[in-house]
Amino acid sequence: MKLAIGCDHGGINLKPILLDHLDKKKIEYVDFGCFDKSSVDYNDYAEKVCSAVTSGECDLGILICGTGIGMSIVANKIKGIRCGHCSDVFSAKMTREHNDANVLAFGERVVGPGLMIEIVEAFLNTEFSNGERHVNRVNKIKALEERNFK
Repeated sequence: MKLAIGCDHGGINLKPILLDHLDKKKIEYVDFGCFDKSSVDYNDYAEKVCSAVTSGECDLGILICGTGIGMSIVANKIKGIRCGHCSDVFSAKMTREHNDANVLAFGERVVGPGLMIEIVEAFLNTEFSNGERHVNRVNKIKALEERNFK
């Protein structure tokens, strides 16, 4: 598994903790920034991470901003991305299991380091259920994208 990681200045303090956790677990990743506390636009980093996922360079993406909201909005504007904005472990698990989410977004001002690790672990260790109702729903999402992202 190879992850695409990105944050804006609002997520800059959690990102090194996440990267350290991934290093310890020997999970490969690409860090798309940002790299300091200078004010930046979250849009740019969400786009870089999501492009790496849709191109196949990376399998999944993780986005961190102040709340996770801005990153998730941008991510879900990109064809082929199903981004779950999660602030709890149950939602992180369900977004993978039921929605086949390929990007996770959360906020540094909402979750602390310990909860972040639990959310990330739930996201990374949960598979899509492939149950008929979930497959049908994801296929409807894909059809909606085809109609609206031309």
